[in-house]
Amino acid sequence: MSGERIGITEEVLEKINGYAVGKLKSEQVYCFSVLLCDNDVDRDYERFSDEALDRLAVMFRGRTGIFDHDHRSRGQTARIYDTEVRSYPDRKTMDGRDYRALMGFAYMVRTEDNKSLIAEIEGGIKKEVSVGCSVAKRICSVCGADGAKGGCNHIKGRSYGGKLCYVELDEPMDAYEWSFVAVPAQRAAGVTKVYGEREVNAEIEKLRAAQEQFCEELRGDIIRLGCFVKSYDIVEVEDMDIFALMELKKKLSRQLREEAASGKAAGVAAEYDSGEMEAFRV
Repeated sequence: MSGERIGITEEVLEKINGYAVGKLKSEQVYCFSVLLCDNDVDRDYERFSDEALDRLAVMFRGRTGIFDHDHRSRGQTARIYDTEVRSYPDRKTMDGRDYRALMGFAYMVRTEDNKSLIAEIEGGIKKEVSVGCSVAKRICSVCGADGAKGGCNHIKGRSYGGKLCYVELDEPMDAYEWSFVAVPAQRAAGVTKVYGEREVNAEIEKLRAAQEQFCEELRGDIIRLGCFVKSYDIVEVEDMDIFALMELKKKLSRQLREEAASGKAAGVAAEYDSGEMEAFRV
C-alpha cells in the first residue's frame, strides 16, 4: 500500500515531524488509525464519560504504542501524532447513549524489522488494542457513588431495579500508553485504516451483527428453558437488551435447577441430572 493511499498529506507529515528528530518523508512512514476507547459499556462493565474522551484525546497525542503493555523499548512500535473524538448518531451504546469513539492516528517509520508488523496490521492480525490511563472518578451508574472515595456495595454487571450496574470513568489524570493485545477490555477497540470511514463502519456493523446473533441465541435458550420451568411467567424478550437477556437466562437456569432438586420439575429432573440440560447453563 502506497503512502498516498493511506492519506499521508503534507499536513499529516507536519504533525508527524513534530515528534520526529529528523524530517521524515512520506515514503519513510506507515500510517494507520486506532480506535482507542469509546463511551460504551465494556467487558469490565466500565465506560468512559463523554468528557473523559475529550480530555483523553489531548492526553494521547504523542503517546507510544507497545505490545501487551510491555514498556521495554524494544516493544515500542508506533506513536500517535493526532487524535479525534468521533460521534456516530445512528449508533447507541448498550445503555442507550449516542455512541462516541476516540480515534488515534499513529505512524511508524518503515524498517526491515517492522515489515511483518505492517503486514499483520494490513491483514487484520494485529487489530485489538487496550489503553493505559488513570482517572480521578469512578462513578457507580446505580447510585452515583464515587469508587475513588469508598464507593458502594453495588456489583458491576448486576441489575438493580432493572438498571445495569457499571462504573463511569471520569476526569482522566494521565494517559500512559496504548497497546496491541489479544483481547481488549473495550469491545470496539481496534485498528482501522486511515484512508476512509468505510473500514470503521464495516467493523461497527460486524460487531453489531455479532451482538445481535448472541441475543438471538439467548432468546432461543430462554424460550426453551421456559418450557421446562413451571414457575416461569412468560415475558416479551424481543425488545430486551443483551444484559437483560443474560440476567433472565441465569434466573431461569437457577429456577430450573431448584425445581429439579425439589421434584417440581420431575419430568425433566432426570434429563437435567444426566447432563442433557448442559446447554442451558450460563
